[in-house]
Amino acid sequence: QLVESGGGLVQTGDSLRLYCAGIGRTFSSVAMGWFRQAPGKEREFVAAINWSGGNTDYVDSVKGRFTISRDNAKNMVYLQMNSLKPEDTAVYYCAAPSARIKATSWRERSWYDYWGQGTQVTVSS
Repeated sequence: QLVESGGGLVQTGDSLRLYCAGIGRTFSSVAMGWFRQAPGKEREFVAAINWSGGNTDYVDSVKGRFTISRDNAKNMVYLQMNSLKPEDTAVYYCAAPSARIKATSWRERSWYDYWGQGTQVTVSS
C-alpha cells in the first residue's frame, strides 16, 4: 500500500513537498514514480527514481522545478515541487511496480502495480 500526503492550495510560484509512504511492504528494491491527473485529462507521468536514488527521470514540463528523492530506510518517496504553475494543478499519485522494471518503462502506467489514493495539488494564478 502507498499513502500520499502533502498536497494543498498554493499560489503561483510557491513550493510544496509531497510525501509517499510505503505501508505493509518495502519498496526499497524497486523504482518509484509520481503521476498526476488533471480534471478531464489522462493520468500522466511526472517523475521516477530508481531503487538506489541514483537515477531519475522527469517529464519535460517539470524539469528544473521538481525533484524526486527517496529514503529507503524510511520506505518513503518525496516530490519537491518549486515554482508551481496553475498547469501543475492535479491529483498526484505515487506508484510502484511489484518488481524491478527497466528505466525505459518508468513512464508507462501499465508497469506499476501499486498506487496510492492521490493527493490534490491546486495552484491558483
